[in-house]
Amino acid sequence: MAEEKGERSILITGANRGLGFEMVRQLVEGPCKPRNVFAACRNPDGAQAEELRNLVKKYPDIITVVRLDATDPSSIQESAKVVGSKLKGRGLNVLVNNAGVMAAGNMEDTTDDNMLSAFSTNVMGPMNVIKGFLPYLRTAAKSCDKPGMSCCKAAVINISTALGSMSSIPQLYSVFPAFSYSISKAGLNMLTVCCSLDLKEDGILCTALHPGWVRTDTGGPQAPMEAKQSVEGLLKVMQTLTEKNNGGFLDYTGKTVPW
Repeated sequence: MAEEKGERSILITGANRGLGFEMVRQLVEGPCKPRNVFAACRNPDGAQAEELRNLVKKYPDIITVVRLDATDPSSIQESAKVVGSKLKGRGLNVLVNNAGVMAAGNMEDTTDDNMLSAFSTNVMGPMNVIKGFLPYLRTAAKSCDKPGMSCCKAAVINISTALGSMSSIPQLYSVFPAFSYSISKAGLNMLTVCCSLDLKEDGILCTALHPGWVRTDTGGPQAPMEAKQSVEGLLKVMQTLTEKNNGGFLDYTGKTVPW
């Protein structure tokens, strides 16, 4: 995502498994390793974070595991302090809001708790994480003398889904009914647009990306695509993002997803 090797810093939530872990892996094993990869997850000591802990052993100078519960404001504040101490004034170039929850089912299957959980994690969580790390994003944007917007400068990437597209859902709902998930991801898309307007003057890019239907805990075993392929696409798209994509919604191939 940047031309200068070792100058970038990136934070990824939900980094202990699935797309988040694969993004961490590809970043640190790629030809242009970032200076810092902050792998944030709710329980770094749990069984689901074993692969991440093993990866840290191979790249201890690059990966910093950060305990972050996106639904807990105090956890976000503490994680921001940890990240700030590692950045040492350099700023955070990219924040990837990847953590999310999904409950399958239609309207009659969905409870109030399902809806509250979906909005707490998939909408309010990303909002509060952006607010918590905004000072570091602003620092990165101000310290970059390149014009325009990009992931080389400062960017918020919200991992969304075509299930949150009101144009796409009529074709997808019968195959993949996820009432609370779809509604909350539509909320995340609106959050992306609103943040793109709020942070435009700061030079911070805000874009939503659809990773495709991926074989993860969320996507399920029947999904046609491996996380490796999805993340390869997402990282390539992130390299190409400019101010033209601010407030936009793209898939892992770079194609615009309709709202």
